Amino acid sequence: MRILGLDYGSKTIGVAISDPLGWTAQGLETIKRQDPRNLIASINRLRELVNEYKVDKIIVGLPKNMNNTEGERVKSTMYFVNRISKELEIEVDTYDERLSTVSAERILIEGQVRRENRKEYIDKIAASIILQTYLDTIN
Repeated sequence: MRILGLDYGSKTIGVAISDPLGWTAQGLETIKRQDPRNLIASINRLRELVNEYKVDKIIVGLPKNMNNTEGERVKSTMYFVNRISKELEIEVDTYDERLSTVSAERILIEGQVRRENRKEYIDKIAASIILQTYLDTIN
């Protein structure tokens, strides 16, 4: 079972993919959103990835607040989840993503990636952290 993990943001979508057995997550790419109000190009790229990797399920990081409340980012993420679920006709679940970006930043710092280069990798790494945490939970 192949699972796609997504770190959804207003400017980018970090993408990770599981191995065919669903044990490990690897960062795949970062989709840059041209227009934050328009999801068509992003959904089309996700459709390509779902078909290319024969994805069975998508996990989207849910950006809850640290006190477990839901803010505006959760609302926009849920709108995105509902859109991709309908348009891609695939099972889409959410998974708590609190501190995934902080963890990704820490990994990049420990890897001595220069500050100006971190933006290129951070969303993809955050997506792989979200997906790996999900995989660890179900396995």
